[in-house]
Amino acid sequence: MTKARAANSFRQPASSGKAYNLPVVRTPFLIRVLKARRAAICAGCVLVFSLFSVVWALAQSPAEAAGAAADRGRILLVLPFDNRTGQPSLEWIREAAADLLTSRFASAGFAPMTRADRMYALDHLGLPQGFQPSRASSLKLAQTLDADSIVVGNYSTDGTEIVAEAQLVDVPHLRMTAPVTARGEMKDMIAVFDSLAWKLTRELDPSLNVGEETFIAAGSGLRLDAYEQYIRGITEPDQAERLRHLEQAVKLSPGFSPAWMALGREDYQSQQYERAVQAFDKVDRSGPDGLEADFYRGLSLLFSGEYAQAEQAFADVARILPLAEVVNNEGVAVSRQGHDGTALFVQAASADPNGADYHFNLAVSLKRNGKTVAALNELAQCLKLHPADGEAQSLAAAWKSPSVMPTAAGADPPATIDPLERIVRTFDASAFRQAAAMLDQMDATRMAALTPRDRALKLSAQAKGFFDRGLLLEAERLDQSAVAADGQVAEAHVGLAEIRERTGDSAGARQEAHRALELSPSADAYLVLGRLDLSENHLTEAKSETSEALKLDTSNQAARELLRQVLARTGQSQ
Repeated sequence: MTKARAANSFRQPASSGKAYNLPVVRTPFLIRVLKARRAAICAGCVLVFSLFSVVWALAQSPAEAAGAAADRGRILLVLPFDNRTGQPSLEWIREAAADLLTSRFASAGFAPMTRADRMYALDHLGLPQGFQPSRASSLKLAQTLDADSIVVGNYSTDGTEIVAEAQLVDVPHLRMTAPVTARGEMKDMIAVFDSLAWKLTRELDPSLNVGEETFIAAGSGLRLDAYEQYIRGITEPDQAERLRHLEQAVKLSPGFSPAWMALGREDYQSQQYERAVQAFDKVDRSGPDGLEADFYRGLSLLFSGEYAQAEQAFADVARILPLAEVVNNEGVAVSRQGHDGTALFVQAASADPNGADYHFNLAVSLKRNGKTVAALNELAQCLKLHPADGEAQSLAAAWKSPSVMPTAAGADPPATIDPLERIVRTFDASAFRQAAAMLDQMDATRMAALTPRDRALKLSAQAKGFFDRGLLLEAERLDQSAVAADGQVAEAHVGLAEIRERTGDSAGARQEAHRALELSPSADAYLVLGRLDLSENHLTEAKSETSEALKLDTSNQAARELLRQVLARTGQSQ
């Protein structure tokens, strides 16, 4: 088999036996999955995927039941804001407002619906995508998505300023909160909506002790012009225009991961697979789109005939969430290289016994290895699930009686000697998110079983990981949780000091650094103080604090660099 034939011989997952060309990306939650998700998050008792069934059952504990009530009420729907500016050129901000608030709510630990979820619900209700709902229709939309709260709002202009106003609607109790407002220069529009997100978060969860500066810092690295191009790129109805806007977005902001993800989807839909691979490569692997990007990167590599790289891409996803579609495609990539993918097809069929294509693939792989009886059994299971599968019928007839092939007019073409395994070409984002939510819940259960000090240490270590990636909001949320678990853990206060320094809160940074040093000597705490004193030209203090940091960690490169700067400022040499 040539690489070109293998790359282009993809069959429908519906087991029709017909070849097809147009790949489809399906990302929204289905209504039934949303309701299952609520049950899993809030009650910890619904398991959608058999792959997690045993682990999930073992993970149940009284602590999980205690945490269930806290999760209730965190499923949010943010609707596009009303444009009250009177300027059609600012219409794009409608979707930008929903996107920004959704992103910040997710970082703050809530479970907001995505734009894809909302688009699916509108279609389910027979409403156009640009529909601007009334209060009554907003409630219907939220109830369809099983959301606890809706965020509705508007924006207007006042000279060079933008004014954003929002309210929360408590869906179960049909209550609406008083409006909250944020305003600022139009050039600071992202910061305005970040501030609004902080105020709304405080309404939703008054116990969330994350500073407004941290919310605003979350969007500080995003260029407004690039963000506008991104929003236009995901909302423009014309495909060529979507591409133009998204390409401009990544050109203006090369590190903007959501724009690369959207561009990758567009290239994939257009069957520009090599370009899609390049776009998906730029998506943050540890971000919310990382798994989906790797999945479609794997598919794009398969279509390009790069089977070894495709295998690695699917394996990277499977190490985190070994769902049936991922393991199946990994098996396909293995088999395209002339290797045996049977074990992976067995795993896929076990993870999803009702997936006819997984049984088909296992049958093909078993037959290729000379295990005809076992192959026929798997093919029978495939036909039991999809009796009209013409290719499977032809193979069954050929394998039972190799000399008998269908020849009647209108019959399916003869089964090939070496049929190809089928590829799952769609990413069920709801399945991945559901599985991720279960893993998070199990992690929370394990965390609850730790002593307060161990819990605080683990939370502060996780926060450090977020901080190092520039995700300050997520980092502060975890550091605050660590302090709540055990306020005597110095690492959590060091983390908060670094966050306060990064967000420009010098007084808060000093307070947290001194608190950390009261609990335990820390090079990082001394460095926070040293950097602050250097910026305020307190050179004697900066030199002393840097020296203390080096006493604790003689190889600390940050401390060495800070000392060099202090000495240079004073005209001294090291």
